[in-house]
Amino acid sequence: MCRQLREHVWWIDLSGVNAYLVDDDGTWTLIDAGMPWHHEEIQQAVAEVAGSIAAVDRVLLTHYDLDHVGALARLDGLDAPIYVGRADYPFLVGQHKPPLNNHKGAFQRAVGWLVDSPDGPVETIEDGDQIGSFTAHHAPGHTPGHTVYASETLSTGILGDLVREDDGELVPSPYVISYDTDDVRDSLRALPDELPAFEAACQGHGVPFREGGYDRLRECAAGY
Repeated sequence: MCRQLREHVWWIDLSGVNAYLVDDDGTWTLIDAGMPWHHEEIQQAVAEVAGSIAAVDRVLLTHYDLDHVGALARLDGLDAPIYVGRADYPFLVGQHKPPLNNHKGAFQRAVGWLVDSPDGPVETIEDGDQIGSFTAHHAPGHTPGHTVYASETLSTGILGDLVREDDGELVPSPYVISYDTDDVRDSLRALPDELPAFEAACQGHGVPFREGGYDRLRECAAGY
């Protein structure tokens, strides 16, 4: 199901995980790509808004995880550069497997056979990089290369899995699905001072917030 959150920003609800579609000054941007079996739902949602998946000009990934990159290689007609944090890049393109000496890495490796590397060009992004109106902010913890994107123009923060919505509030990524909760804490506490104020908070799980997103993020960080 595809729902408009703000002008130029749509939420693709994939029943348990979220993707987003943004019209960034005429550049269609898909953010994250669900599970491998979500490809038809994503294609249908993008077609409703932008005409077809072929209209997508770029893909921003918040991180490498089965439920955020799974459908990338199955999106028929997608021909766009894909951006991902440098530390997650080797996992996405198949250069290296996630580490076995980390509980989250071991899980990623166990389910890695479900994820095909995308055919299109994959580019790494660094902290502070600008992609359209979005600024990338390296926010490790959930994964090593986890990245948050913020657009002051669109008043939108793409928060990935650093936080999730639970009963109307943002809560931090817990130990069981994080590489390092100390890094989660440090990333979360630093972000409010790095990001511009924004209305829409678009996290990977739970219901996104149309308004007051920055304040909710700050409250979550202050209580962690």
